[in-house]
Amino acid sequence: MAEPVIQAQDVVKHFPVASGQLGKAPKILHAVNGVSLTVKKGEIFGIVGESGCGKSTLGRCLLRLEDITGGTVRFQGEDITHYSGSKLMPLRRNMQMIFQNPYASFDPKQRIGSALMEVAAVHKLPAKQAQEKILSLLHAINLPEDTLLRIPSEMSGGQLQRLAIARALLLDPAFIVADEPVSALDVSVQAQILNLLLELRETFSLTMLFISHEMAVVRHLCDQVAVMYLGTVVEQADTETLFQNLLHPYTQALMSAVPSLDPAHKQERVVLQGDLPSAIDLPQGCPFAERCPKCQAQCRTERPPLRDAGGGHLVACHLV
Repeated sequence: MAEPVIQAQDVVKHFPVASGQLGKAPKILHAVNGVSLTVKKGEIFGIVGESGCGKSTLGRCLLRLEDITGGTVRFQGEDITHYSGSKLMPLRRNMQMIFQNPYASFDPKQRIGSALMEVAAVHKLPAKQAQEKILSLLHAINLPEDTLLRIPSEMSGGQLQRLAIARALLLDPAFIVADEPVSALDVSVQAQILNLLLELRETFSLTMLFISHEMAVVRHLCDQVAVMYLGTVVEQADTETLFQNLLHPYTQALMSAVPSLDPAHKQERVVLQGDLPSAIDLPQGCPFAERCPKCQAQCRTERPPLRDAGGGHLVACHLV
């Protein structure tokens, strides 16, 4: 059985928000509320949900780019929950991130080769070894060597995201968080990047947390999937189990938005009413109750726990 690389237990992240009134205490934004998950070695774990559900914040908490309000995070068995910057620095080369916007993740005035060598220098990778590794990665992501002489504005979004992936792989990390790495790209380029990630996974035995708001993308790429809503996980299972039997009404609504290419199979669209509730004033019962087409009285007063509905398929819903 594969060993865990990342283990999160009841992770909570709150942000203080100014009340807008002089002398009044700041309010609390509940970005992540008690999320637990385990990412095993060689696994791609998908986090899916609409914008504002806390999935990106969760990814940053796992990398300890954000301080954690509550809960624990273990990296390769080591509790890193309360590590400071100096203690985290030796771990940084083993924990990398691929950001959503490739244009914002590179210095617009710095040549690509210089940007990649800078990463190696910060983590004290010998220059010759770094150069060899960079050339090898350029071959792996299908870009020519003269790419190193260019600046970001001379590259397309797809090419820059390939370079961002190469930069993340440069230090041979044990864990990568990919924060919606294809959402800013054209559809045709998205497919190329996803297929590249699958190829690199086989080549480098990648362990990854893949964040997305598209069900079809996580179905194509991930081994495990957790569906987040308003800072909590509402459903979680291995990919095959989850998509064969969608249990939570929110997951069903997300899946209904995926267009079918089969004209003989028309899927009924579930249109959610209303907006995502405030993460400052959380509802008393189920966080999805106000938008759920199957909501009952119990749902408005009691928050459903995340429980096993059978075979490791976790769901937080009173109706299941």
